[in-house]
Amino acid sequence: MLKKVFMAPDPGRVRLRFAARAVLGVGLAVVVCGLAGHSLTGAVTGGLAALLALFTVTDATVRGQAVTTALLPAVGLPVLAVAAGLHDHPVARDLAFLAVVGLGVYARRWGPRGHSLGVFAFMTYFVAQFLQARTGQLPELYASVVLSVLAAAAVRFGLWCYERRLPPAAAPPPPPGGTGLARVTTRQAIQATAGAGFALVVGQLVSGQRWYWAVGATWWVFVNTTSRGETLVRGFRRVLGTVIGIGLALFVAVPVHGDAVPTVLIVAVSVFGIFYTAAVSYTWMMLWVTLLAAMLYGLLGVLGPGLLALRLVETGVGALGAALAVALVLPVTTHSVTDAWIQRALHCVHACTAETAARLAGAEGADPAPKVAELEQLLARVRLSVAPLVHPLNPMRGRKRRARRVLALLDDCAREIRGLVAVAADPEASHDARLAAACRRVEVAVEALTGGRDIAVRTVPAATEPALAHLHGLERALAELAAPLRTPSGSPLVGA
Repeated sequence: MLKKVFMAPDPGRVRLRFAARAVLGVGLAVVVCGLAGHSLTGAVTGGLAALLALFTVTDATVRGQAVTTALLPAVGLPVLAVAAGLHDHPVARDLAFLAVVGLGVYARRWGPRGHSLGVFAFMTYFVAQFLQARTGQLPELYASVVLSVLAAAAVRFGLWCYERRLPPAAAPPPPPGGTGLARVTTRQAIQATAGAGFALVVGQLVSGQRWYWAVGATWWVFVNTTSRGETLVRGFRRVLGTVIGIGLALFVAVPVHGDAVPTVLIVAVSVFGIFYTAAVSYTWMMLWVTLLAAMLYGLLGVLGPGLLALRLVETGVGALGAALAVALVLPVTTHSVTDAWIQRALHCVHACTAETAARLAGAEGADPAPKVAELEQLLARVRLSVAPLVHPLNPMRGRKRRARRVLALLDDCAREIRGLVAVAADPEASHDARLAAACRRVEVAVEALTGGRDIAVRTVPAATEPALAHLHGLERALAELAAPLRTPSGSPLVGA
């Protein structure tokens, strides 16, 4: 876990800049709320709104990010009004919370923007419970949200928009499709609502004041997951991160107990840690989230060892609710999701090859770069989907070995594709008639893999021409993929 954070590559120091900008944006939002004369509750609301605006908006383009950021208050303010208005009506409040959970997850079907707005809506309702917001506080809280989102936007799109100097990001691939209950986002919305309902009821039995922690734990377990296995692994990591974070909070947050200067410094470090570790370790991210929550409770004057123990229990309740929901309510199996992502990755491998061959043949407008970026996104999704199968706690060693072999061979495919594209980028690269034949063999291999047919393993002569060498390497990797992508019964792909 330590290696994953401190030795993970950070090309262009993107994660470092992402985290440093978050500290600056959240800090500016809190300062603006303070200058506006807002109370501690308003400042905390504003800081969390800025954090979410900087963290959850993931559109592929800067323009898209700006549009989504502008839409956040339009979603958050009505939800805040509902949460505050129903504070003294527990049954209606709880039903509204579950509705926000279901709609927030369902919104993911509309891509990154739907995901961002769904997260912001949920967290706005959550923060209202966290701060015990009442209707009389709404004008101040509205102003805090709007000012903070504006402050975050000023930092992100004005002061430090490093994305403008980076190559355009590839849009995240949408989840596997379907209609009705076959659509993964529909199933997940129902699962999340059921899991949140369990967490809400049991969480209130544990604590009538902090029950929303359990609902929050269930919600975040479902974020960025698709299958049952992904959700279970994420739940485990959430509990583990919370345990470690509580241990750290006992030594850091409890002694500080709201003192202004050390609290500000630790909050800044926690915000940095959340953003810096989010892309590489969910456990580490949850550690920093737990420490941040502890520091905020210290500011509010209610922090103590008992409260931290309660947070651990409520987190366990929420993780259990998510586990029961994905196991019992319209389950989406790890195998089915893995199969879908691998098939899409293989089709993208063929598209990359065909586009590169067309470029080498001199076709105008042929550009394999977007396809390569798409392949990288799809391979990231494959790794996430396969993570439960290669997890150290998975007792099925045969499947673990097979999954690792699949990942290694897909990485080989990606490496050969990148080399092929680099060759095609050379203006002196010329068309070789053998490229078309090799590309056709790649197409046949992909069709065989995705259609459940055998691939004829052929020995090709050593190629001195770089493009052919990469294509032959790609053929070899695709041929070797046939074995681990099948169970002993011969069923295609599900063995992964």
